[in-house]
Amino acid sequence: MTPPAGDRDPAHTPVRPVRVLLCDDHAVVRAGLLALLSSAPGIEVIGEAGDGEEAVALAAALRPDVVLMDLQLGSGIDGIEATRRIAGLPEREAEREAGREVECDDGRDVEREAGRAGGRDVEREAAGRGAAGRGAAGRGAPHVLVLTTYDTDADINRAIEAGATGYLLKAERPEELFSAIRAAAAGRSTLSAPVAHRVLAQMRSPRPGLTDRELDILGQLARGLSNREIARALFISEATVKTHLGRIYDKLGVDTRAGAVSVAKEQRLLP
Repeated sequence: MTPPAGDRDPAHTPVRPVRVLLCDDHAVVRAGLLALLSSAPGIEVIGEAGDGEEAVALAAALRPDVVLMDLQLGSGIDGIEATRRIAGLPEREAEREAGREVECDDGRDVEREAGRAGGRDVEREAAGRGAAGRGAAGRGAPHVLVLTTYDTDADINRAIEAGATGYLLKAERPEELFSAIRAAAAGRSTLSAPVAHRVLAQMRSPRPGLTDRELDILGQLARGLSNREIARALFISEATVKTHLGRIYDKLGVDTRAGAVSVAKEQRLLP
């Protein structure tokens, strides 16, 4: 006989696993992560995405606790933009959820759309999801944990600014990944040691970013154009180009054109 709800022992209440969505454009990597995470207690992979658009769509539909996000995703939006969109899901979902009535029926959520289609109520059951099963949908947007091989300042800054909860490198040990996923699900930030070192270094000696004009000139520089050709392309004087180049060199910590292009590519300042 099942005891009344008030008489149940909290110690025997099952703990809901952390629900994870994988996003990586390499099928082999996703398969490896799926096998790895399947061995971790308290972690459940509920979906896989091969590109950024798919990750956003699945995050909105499945409402995972954590999205494990790569940065380079081939064609389409990259991991940064996908992270930004996933972090914004509560605002968009709030509009879709307006007027929706949530009922409980024998441990199942029954969501009734207030809007009508063809004069009929649209009714959708989310079977198997109780109050705990609503997970991220009840607490806000899924947390995004970046898992990548890139550890440049530009990548780290863009990911954090986009709303990533944590930033982990693929070289980490499995136990560190498991711990980071659980921390992300609880809203706690986790950074790989090299990433944390870079963040601290930036805080101690911040380097000013490039202006839009400097980025324009840097892009022309990467094409191999001379100062005169850059001036013509951007409708500015050659002296102005030289002034901007000097500032670019100072900000990137280089003293040659080739060095500027090399560092810019390393920091992914160029498309």
